[in-house]
Amino acid sequence: MKIPFVDLKAQYKSIQKEIDAAVSAVITETAFVRGKYVSTFEQEYRNAHGVDHCISCANGTDALYIALKALDIGPGDEVITTALSWISTSETISQTGARVVFADIEPDFFTIDPARIEEKISNKTKAIIPVHMYGQAADMGRIMAIADRHKLAVIEDCAQAHFAKYDKKNVGTFGIAGTFSFYPGKNLGAYGDAGAIISNDEDFATRARMFANHGSLTKHQHEMEGINSRLDGLQAAVLSVKLRYIHAWNSQRRLVAERYDSGLRGLTNCSAPLVRDSNEHVYHLYVVRTDQRDEMQELLKQNGVATGIHYPSSLPFLKAYEYLGHRPEDFPTAFEYQSTILSLPMFPELTEEMIDYVVTLISEQQ
Repeated sequence: MKIPFVDLKAQYKSIQKEIDAAVSAVITETAFVRGKYVSTFEQEYRNAHGVDHCISCANGTDALYIALKALDIGPGDEVITTALSWISTSETISQTGARVVFADIEPDFFTIDPARIEEKISNKTKAIIPVHMYGQAADMGRIMAIADRHKLAVIEDCAQAHFAKYDKKNVGTFGIAGTFSFYPGKNLGAYGDAGAIISNDEDFATRARMFANHGSLTKHQHEMEGINSRLDGLQAAVLSVKLRYIHAWNSQRRLVAERYDSGLRGLTNCSAPLVRDSNEHVYHLYVVRTDQRDEMQELLKQNGVATGIHYPSSLPFLKAYEYLGHRPEDFPTAFEYQSTILSLPMFPELTEEMIDYVVTLISEQQ
């Protein structure tokens, strides 16, 4: 049996008529940059989160960078973020001229450990960027309490967690901003790069929208230097179609995860992911831990099952951050997990037969 890691073709086939009609409409109307399809998606996404503002942009990396710049973060500042994420989270901090400060993760949930945040705060700290890893919300109650106590901004990196919840509240709505990626493989994915920022702060939203559009809100009137980071009409139209299905797809991901959980329960060679009591996980990724990671990945590959590693190196140990001089003991959990985590196939169209096949292969390795 061949099982892909994700299956975007299966998703497309299920909504093909709607997608094709939406794309055709954009082309027919030549609404390629900004325009009504972008405005419509921004309104829909804002309403879906119950917030006042949605600023679309070119990708999730830009969303983080724009949010940081809108907060006027730059040289001399420090921003604390997780040791386990994709490099977008940290490189955008460095690109503002600020210093990235890493904090280790919680052993059970893969998200930034609030206790480690507090010990990293200095008089230069201006913001915290928690990442809702793999589709699970970080401990936003404790993080917001720390931020309030120290008067720090919070930017939530929601790239992997569209409509995940913490204490029944959508991620992205706790801090001053939530940033999103709509990369094709995300739970809510475009057919190319796309991103967005949501916020309830009008001043922040105005600065973010301006910075994303060459420092301008009105054509040829530039109030600051900015960048060119705009969502195009084709991607907006695709996202508007997919937004109608995101909750059903997330529910199906949870059913897939439940079947994985049931099958893996009791195995000694593999630990299934845990869910925080206050959370509603959306399982962008289903990540297990095993001391036999490389052997398990090879076994699955030889039997037609595609897997991934998210990520083979934690951020502090990338070559890009050698200058910071980090040691394994500085981030013991993140360091350990980079050699033990394995992402199993996860997408809404996975069948019970496919899931059981993967579980059987894993159980036979014991």
